[in-house]
Amino acid sequence: MEFKDYYKTLGVARTASADEIKKAYRKLVRKHHPDISKGPDATERMIGLNEANAVLSDPEKRAAYDALGQMPSEQDARDYRPPPGWDAGFSFSDASAPPWAGADEQSDFFDQLFGRSAQTRRAGRGPMPSAQPMRGGDLHADIELDLLDAYQGATRTMVLHSAQHDEAGHTVSEPHHLQVSIPKGVHEGQQIRLAGRGHPGHGEGKAGDLLLAVHFKADPRWRAQGRDVHQHLALAPWEAMLGTRLTLRTPGGDTDLTVPAGWKSGRQLRLKGRGIPASGAHEAGNLYVELAIALPPADSDEARAAYLAMAKAFPAFGHASRG
Repeated sequence: MEFKDYYKTLGVARTASADEIKKAYRKLVRKHHPDISKGPDATERMIGLNEANAVLSDPEKRAAYDALGQMPSEQDARDYRPPPGWDAGFSFSDASAPPWAGADEQSDFFDQLFGRSAQTRRAGRGPMPSAQPMRGGDLHADIELDLLDAYQGATRTMVLHSAQHDEAGHTVSEPHHLQVSIPKGVHEGQQIRLAGRGHPGHGEGKAGDLLLAVHFKADPRWRAQGRDVHQHLALAPWEAMLGTRLTLRTPGGDTDLTVPAGWKSGRQLRLKGRGIPASGAHEAGNLYVELAIALPPADSDEARAAYLAMAKAFPAFGHASRG
């Protein structure tokens, strides 16, 4: 997708106040609105202006957008992908739809960054009588966990950034620390719902919820795929060929493992039920041990002699025998 420089679209500096952004937007609307401008790209320009204003006039979205950094190079801008975890600590309201008719025409850039729960936002566009109680909008944020948290459960402290305008109209970000209980058995992509932690309701309406999307940190030892977990195990050549018994350290604790003789490339051993633990209606996943061969270094006379002996013992596997 293509990166959108919203500050350039409105012709304002990145340090512009909320009032300066509002004035720039209104000025450009008077110039490029399709009812006024006869230019062939008036509608497209108007959509871009509305989209830029939707982000820069919203303190939370602007703070998150600014966290992406400066405009990338021309080459990178054409095929832009936000860095992993770019929105960690930021939350976006379901009720904050782009304020223009035909918002379905928003760019891919906007949709990927801020277009979560689009159906909910579209349903909330209609006017509501001020006297009628209305539930507050939900907030969405990401939370990064260790895989071990899914096995053991945990309590984690996360920081959410609440953005607002100061007296000068500039966007300032205020951190809030939140204690989150991580239930045993959570998996990648699952949402943890914190009731009443979203936007406050109107009238007698209840507050919305905070929905935390679970993501696991990269770990060189284990890799989660759904509720299954994959783990590499390097074997010495004689262990792979002759078989062995060993104690394997897994996310769920140590376990005895029997490796059968006759290693083959890509072979896996399945340990049933030793993946991410059961949770609710979900059964426990499996642990897949992916076998590989680790070759000892030939860094001594004895080691080199052992490799030469293997070469003589298995001449059919030498390079010369394969032409």
